[in-house]
Amino acid sequence: MVEANSTTYPRPEIVDRATWEAECERLLAREKAHTREGDAIAAARRRLPMVEVDPHIPLVGERGPVPLVDVFEGRRQLIAYLHMWHDGKPAAEQCEGCTFFTGHAPEPSHLHSRDVTYATFCQGPYAESARYRDFMGWEMPWYSARDSGEALLGGRGFGGYACYLRDGDRVFETYWTTGRGTEATATSYRLLDLTPYGRQETWEDSPAGWPQRYDSAAGEQFRLDGRPTAQWPRLAAGHSDDLSS
Repeated sequence: MVEANSTTYPRPEIVDRATWEAECERLLAREKAHTREGDAIAAARRRLPMVEVDPHIPLVGERGPVPLVDVFEGRRQLIAYLHMWHDGKPAAEQCEGCTFFTGHAPEPSHLHSRDVTYATFCQGPYAESARYRDFMGWEMPWYSARDSGEALLGGRGFGGYACYLRDGDRVFETYWTTGRGTEATATSYRLLDLTPYGRQETWEDSPAGWPQRYDSAAGEQFRLDGRPTAQWPRLAAGHSDDLSS
């Protein structure tokens, strides 16, 4: 794997501490405004209407078929990541974006304390896709939605988040997002945004000469040396990426 040589790139301007702190304060005012706008958007999201869905939509989990209503595990709310799948393809050729976002799944206890279950609904068959989950070391509840994608999504594609509310035996979809909306859980992106060189992707507005090694239009931001980036440490640890066994 090739690592960037940071000494070949320009650096930010060097100033005295007082000047630096003044610039940080100016940026902080914008960051606070951004946070408040995010709060306002979240407030509007909480006021969205919802649509009823069939609580018996079938999914397949580790114990076999299970209806959607049971995926809540007794909680009232459910967040599902809709993981794309390429049938019969090896691990290196599975969706790099879904691998990236699923790899950022939050520690569940904090969600559980708010009456929320987190799960993955995969587009692929259970046995094959669950082997991928095991290779990646993911521990969230995993279900195949291979035969229920249309009932769940109504023509929308996999690759994003769906939120549901349970009222007894009734289930409602309350929110859905895809594209950059999936960055809600991408803590790596948030942390990279704090650094001087950022995400190093070609679309970013960066100073001339800043590293921009990854073409997001080609999915390069999620891959390294031909496979999803997060797979490399698993291989280095000796885990098998054979999905066929």
